Amino acid sequence: MVGRHRLFVRRRDGRVEVRLNEMGRAVAREAFGHVVAAERDPEHEWHPGLNPPIDPSNDQDDPLATLNRQNEIATNAELAVMTLNEEFLNDAEAWAWLSTLQLALRSTAIANGLLSDEKLASCDEELLQFVHTLQQYLFELAECF
Repeated sequence: MVGRHRLFVRRRDGRVEVRLNEMGRAVAREAFGHVVAAERDPEHEWHPGLNPPIDPSNDQDDPLATLNRQNEIATNAELAVMTLNEEFLNDAEAWAWLSTLQLALRSTAIANGLLSDEKLASCDEELLQFVHTLQQYLFELAECF
């Protein structure tokens, strides 16, 4: 796409350049902060979106699978928060951003009942903008992998 400013760019040295301005980083900060808070607080509105079963028929009651997912969520979300102000991310850090943004988008959808196109279209403008911004970050960051 000619003339389009990319938010994430894979550099020749292998790092991912983060081209978010302060407003863009504020959106990421909010998303990452909610994921970390929801991971620590079972009463947080995003908590149900963090730990749904991968395959309800296979591991819903498997405590080891749940523990592994919780550890991965905590590690990735905390790494995303720690690297929030970095200009460049290595692969592990970029992956932490990607997985944390995915959790933030899923948790936002679950917490706000945005489980259909109709529900999404009828939500308030601020929430819709947040969802679209998370989607844009996800798509552009995924292109770097």
